[in-house]
Amino acid sequence: MSDVNSEPRRGGWTRIVTARPRLTLLLALVVTALAVVAGSGVGDRLASGGWQDPNAESSYATKALEREFPASQPNLLLLVDSGTRSVDDPAVAAEARKLTDRLAAERGITGVGSYWQEGAPALRAKDGRQALVAARIEGDEKTAADVLDRIAPSYEGARGLLTVSLGGPVAVQHEMQTLIQEDLLRAELIALPVTLVLLVMVFGSAVAALLPLGLGIVAILGTNAVLRGITELTDVSVFAQNLTTALGLGLAVDYALFVVRRFREELAAGAEVREAVGTTMRTAGRTVLFSALTVAASLAALLVFPQFFLRSFAYAGIAVVLLAAVAALVLLPATLMLLGHRVNALDLRKLLRRRGRGPATVPAGSDPVGAVSAGTAPVGTAPAAGEPVAAAQTAAAEEASGWGRTAALVMRRAPLFAVATTAGLVLLGLPFLGVTFGSSDYRQLPTSAETRVVQEEMGRGFPAGPSGALYVVAEGAATPSAYTDFRDRAAALPGVLRVDGPVTSGTHAYFTVSSRGEAIGETAQHLVTALRAVPAPFDTSVTGPAATLVDSKGATADQLPWALAVIVVVTLVLVFLLTGSVLIPVQAVVLNALSLTAMFGAVVWVFQDGHLSGLLGFTPTGDIDTTLPVLMFCIAFGLSMDYGVFLLSRIKEEYDRSGDHDRAVAFGLRRTGGLITAAAVILAVVMVAIGTSRVTNTKMLGLGIALAVIMDAMVVRSLLVPAVMKLTGTATWWAPGPLRRFHDRFGLSEGEGAGEPVADTPDGGQPPVRERDTAGV
Repeated sequence: MSDVNSEPRRGGWTRIVTARPRLTLLLALVVTALAVVAGSGVGDRLASGGWQDPNAESSYATKALEREFPASQPNLLLLVDSGTRSVDDPAVAAEARKLTDRLAAERGITGVGSYWQEGAPALRAKDGRQALVAARIEGDEKTAADVLDRIAPSYEGARGLLTVSLGGPVAVQHEMQTLIQEDLLRAELIALPVTLVLLVMVFGSAVAALLPLGLGIVAILGTNAVLRGITELTDVSVFAQNLTTALGLGLAVDYALFVVRRFREELAAGAEVREAVGTTMRTAGRTVLFSALTVAASLAALLVFPQFFLRSFAYAGIAVVLLAAVAALVLLPATLMLLGHRVNALDLRKLLRRRGRGPATVPAGSDPVGAVSAGTAPVGTAPAAGEPVAAAQTAAAEEASGWGRTAALVMRRAPLFAVATTAGLVLLGLPFLGVTFGSSDYRQLPTSAETRVVQEEMGRGFPAGPSGALYVVAEGAATPSAYTDFRDRAAALPGVLRVDGPVTSGTHAYFTVSSRGEAIGETAQHLVTALRAVPAPFDTSVTGPAATLVDSKGATADQLPWALAVIVVVTLVLVFLLTGSVLIPVQAVVLNALSLTAMFGAVVWVFQDGHLSGLLGFTPTGDIDTTLPVLMFCIAFGLSMDYGVFLLSRIKEEYDRSGDHDRAVAFGLRRTGGLITAAAVILAVVMVAIGTSRVTNTKMLGLGIALAVIMDAMVVRSLLVPAVMKLTGTATWWAPGPLRRFHDRFGLSEGEGAGEPVADTPDGGQPPVRERDTAGV
């Protein structure tokens, strides 16, 4: 170790941050306050849709209908209940017509029609006690929500002889958005105190426990400001706020655990505060940077998809990941400079130990974050003069600890652990082979939600609802006989219940096609393809729920290879820069993907097939939203890489120091096993809190990601990765000459820096691994 009285060797960034820590924190406080102001009201600007491809045929046809036939696709439905009377009763009909006329006079409402005006059988319930008023709210989703908020109090509830309930796409989306915002607030109220308690248990010190919580709050507030700015340019999904909270807290905990752990190690080894901060940022700080880049790259892959639902998670995810990393690399070192040894203040575990058998020395690595008692050097650091016995005792204590025994067992039975864990993960993922893709609808809402009740009433009580049909838009001059011929061809297609139309306006017309079965069922989806293939002397385009689903599935399938390519290539490059190995990046990609099998299997077994639906409180629909597995893969893969970087960085550091592959793998697991597990448990708590949402997709997202991070930390990082690395041996570190030279020049790793001597290596200069790898592989 360097002389504590010498000026510590620190990077330029560390010097800037730690030169004036109070000024750094003051500036951060000002920026955070500005972010609070800038991000205020972001929830009201977020949208609840975004599953459709804006460039698809169905989107084009929808816009054409809105432009040429505003009344063709009502997005607001009023379910009018006449009680014990018939809807044809003169008094009921008179009040219903007044209600219809009043709605038609509302600002922002167009295309109003009702059973009492049109006499359409589809608008009258089978029992004659209910009927519908259909209308369209003009404008985008935000405008429509504002109009609905304004008019709803004047129409809902008892109105003379009538009782009115609101439904339709606008009402469903509005209620879904409201519930998500309420559920997110409740999740934050659950997650924050539970996270704080867990952090106190993990760190021991109440002071240290507050650090990751503060970083998380800064990242979340900053991301809200970023999202608020993005809403000025494009649509952002309301679901993105859930990811902001989860990743903001989760990654802040991960990064703070790693940085504070290393800082405490350096202090315990005898370093001064300034030197300890410098070493920490040179080692753990680099790992945090690499981790943030890998997570951001996984989320950036969502930008290749056209649906703004998926793109929104990229906006929120990239912002919160980078802000969490910036907070860890700027605010945390400045705070540690001011705290110094007080980072261990209010150590609750000391109080517990005093009540037990008296004071005891806790060796590095024996607790989840490597809390080190003063005078104990961390394992893997050569002892200072006069301290060989203490270092040996520390190493022995680490090897005898829980993670030490786990490492020894896994390394000794590597083939068994590799085969067993792989087989188990594959088995858990088998249900995903039976996945059926669909789209979200009102069944995402709880059974008590008013708009869901309305939609279900329409589905049960009406002969054919006004929504769910397919629409064929015809463009170009055509004769009546041409329209008739097309209608007859469409009516003859398998699965068609009836075809209405054409409704014409100039050179445009549209047909309404009702299909047998569910609105987005297999029959309706096949019918979309068949309608698009019907020959006609004019241009046609098809829209409707089934057409939107078909186009969304097609767009997702088309862009999925590009998204996977982005994730794989960036992961391979970053992990190579971290390790200098060709094999480790490939292992990282394969094992990370394998770690997600349990999540995908559970998603199908629980949310598609309906197991545990009663316990979890949702309605199974028999399918999974097309975009959800893609989203969950990108998030979970990024978090898996986060933990993978933590483990690999410590393995690489020890391998560079000692040149002993088996020792390095065991060392990395001992030093990071508890840390990764603690971080995963805390992130899982946050995700489970989000999973308590009353909206099914949010519940699926939260619980699925929670399962993924737990499986990754406790099975893949703890058992599978060390077993596989034991089997591959020193070949793990091989790279061809040109790539090795490239890494020597540009690579970064947790250690004293690329190409710099590492203290206490046998030759006093380059680690022995350089010669060992070149000669032995």
